[in-house]
Amino acid sequence: MSRRPVQRTATRRGATPKPRKAPARRPKRAGLLDQAVAALPFSEKTLQGIATWSIVGAVGAAVLAVGVWAGVPGMVGVAAANTLGDLGLRVDEIQIDGIKRMDKMTVYSQALDQDSRAMPLVDLKLVRERLLKYPWVQDARVSRRLPGTLRVFIVERQPAAVWQNHGQLMLVDTAGVPLEPVSADAMPDLPLLIGEGANSQEPARSMLLEAAPALKPLVRAATWVGNRRWDLTFNTGEKLQLPEGEAESRQALHKFAEMDGERRLLGKGSLRFDMRVPGNMVVQRRVMPQTAAADAAKTGE
Repeated sequence: MSRRPVQRTATRRGATPKPRKAPARRPKRAGLLDQAVAALPFSEKTLQGIATWSIVGAVGAAVLAVGVWAGVPGMVGVAAANTLGDLGLRVDEIQIDGIKRMDKMTVYSQALDQDSRAMPLVDLKLVRERLLKYPWVQDARVSRRLPGTLRVFIVERQPAAVWQNHGQLMLVDTAGVPLEPVSADAMPDLPLLIGEGANSQEPARSMLLEAAPALKPLVRAATWVGNRRWDLTFNTGEKLQLPEGEAESRQALHKFAEMDGERRLLGKGSLRFDMRVPGNMVVQRRVMPQTAAADAAKTGE
């Protein structure tokens, strides 16, 4: 059997053989997990913190669930929640959004009025129900932002008119809900509602004036008479007496607006326009001094 010839590398006599080159290593590619972490908009330290609190929250939820399942939520559940509070899962900050007129201290007091400030024990539903009792609050949303922030978002009611009743002035919203008293010296530039129960008729008043857009900015006050019909007072001082019924009053106001556009009824010295009888209008004019003297002279004759 013949041996395989050994290959020799030719070198010059006396020269040192060159060492063989080690094969070049390919650059190690980052794994998918490393790439995903690098693409996140926050640092690895922040990510570790989020993971830690997620684990703490999950463990806390599991402990509370076990306590409830075992039938001792008042002992195990509360104790576990307080333990999480001691570890840092507690209300340290309240973030309030959406309020312009309501006092922030009111929101703080209602949110913090709890048996415990441990985050798992904060009753979000109770806080919302408390806030909804305040006139300015139309809606409220309460949520947790771990580890220690309670977020409260409030939708406030918008004032739509001033209600005058028995000498008292009160802001009301579009639904007629009373919001807060106002003084005559600080009257806002809003429509004036006058009369018993006029605040609950605010939606009807707003709909009524839509029948006469040209007259709407000229109406200074709307008086709800006898809980059945409207009297409108204009900036020029005249009063328009409308009939009962939504359709009838809208039709009468629309007709009056047409006549005012044709013959300019307002600002001509009249006292009132009585349209309580459908299809008929009675105009009461001011009695001028000259006219009164002439009438007296004729009576004397």
